Amino acid sequence: MAQQSAEFVVVANRLPVDLEKLPDGTQRWKRSPGGLVTALEPMLRSREGAWVGWPGLADADAEPFVEDGLTLHPVRLSGQEVEDYYEGFSNGTLWPLYHDVVAPPAFHRHWWQAYVTVNKRFAQAVAEVAGQGATVWIQDYQLQLLPAELRALRPDLRIGFFLHIPFPPTELFQQLPWRKEIVEGLLGADLVGFHTPGGVRNFRWLATRFTDATPGARNEVNYGGRTVKLGAFPISIDSAHLDELSRTPEVQQRAKEIRNDLGNPERVILGVDRLDYTKGIDVRLRAFEELLLEDRAGDTVMIQLATPSRERVEHYQTMRAGIEQSVGRINGSYARVGHPVLHYLHQSLPRDELAAFFVAADVMLVTPLRDGMNLVAKEYVACRGDLGGVLVLSEFAGAAIELKESVLVNPHDTDGVKNALHRALTMPPEESRKRMRSLRRQVLSHDVDRWARSFLDALGLPS
Repeated sequence: MAQQSAEFVVVANRLPVDLEKLPDGTQRWKRSPGGLVTALEPMLRSREGAWVGWPGLADADAEPFVEDGLTLHPVRLSGQEVEDYYEGFSNGTLWPLYHDVVAPPAFHRHWWQAYVTVNKRFAQAVAEVAGQGATVWIQDYQLQLLPAELRALRPDLRIGFFLHIPFPPTELFQQLPWRKEIVEGLLGADLVGFHTPGGVRNFRWLATRFTDATPGARNEVNYGGRTVKLGAFPISIDSAHLDELSRTPEVQQRAKEIRNDLGNPERVILGVDRLDYTKGIDVRLRAFEELLLEDRAGDTVMIQLATPSRERVEHYQTMRAGIEQSVGRINGSYARVGHPVLHYLHQSLPRDELAAFFVAADVMLVTPLRDGMNLVAKEYVACRGDLGGVLVLSEFAGAAIELKESVLVNPHDTDGVKNALHRALTMPPEESRKRMRSLRRQVLSHDVDRWARSFLDALGLPS
């Protein structure tokens, strides 16, 4: 594909495929499908689109290539840059800061320098790929300097930015030594999108406080002779596909097998999370343990699926050890031979297997201390065509704004989580069905395609 010819460019930290090193030293591309790829694929195909991102392997030199009809442009990162820009500034500084300082962020100058360097490199790559007057959609917190860097190189482009994690309260954001640079970086976009109206309000205040931006019309600021639009665009899932998958005989049969393998208890509780300190896994284990202690759990078994995450980071290793210790303690106290009360799986599951777990679970526990959206909550709802199941959801997940008929909890309140869990386990079927019907209406009508289209419409992408 010729340089500077793509009409629509998606930029993310990662490509939708991963470069894998095989034992014999050779390399191969492995597709890593996500909701974002699913939503944007049709638009990328119809517009000679391109995707710019890191291939997931340090020091990998890879030429642009076409994979399954998508033109992909790899951006090279050295091993040191992966450590400083990605594991360091992105995940050691921004991630905890943006998640309510659940863990203390570290502010290292060499991490920041790497973040600046990598964002500039991404800008160069996009500038070479995008056609005249093209639309560029930048994704997430790793690339917050990119809008301004790209605008300096290519003022002809239409630039959108979407933040997939929460945008923090202003008092927390102000801790960041490079707060002005980040805000100015984002103001390079024509449209800056967040999950919730709270993110819009926080950013608008910071923009007018730390830069020359002045308030414009509602959800707009004026900056550098331009109008920058701000908006809330709650992300979603491919709900129709999940609904369909969950109804297949294979998934329904597997759900029965899961309950059978558990010893056919009256109630099954499920937690599904990436292993991350923001997800509140310890909170729900404590609540379940107290229900068992008070003899209020009845004939109930809990499953916690924790997808491996950031294995090299010490904080995550400590957290994993703590969770596994809790699991051992709970089973040590309450299990019978051959019948654990708590099943813990630290592994990734394929999509259809996960759908079967959703179908099998009577109660879904989603208790993050802070989450931009939390798509697991929506996936559970999409899989419950039978109108069964109860969703217990943290009020600090972005999804709580939309999923009002879930049982909302404050994850910092152990008694509150415990009592909500008991309520979910004992809820009359007519009440739970009514709640699930309402939740499904929301999730099935507001899918990931609608999210992408609403953002791109606001950005003014020509149809």
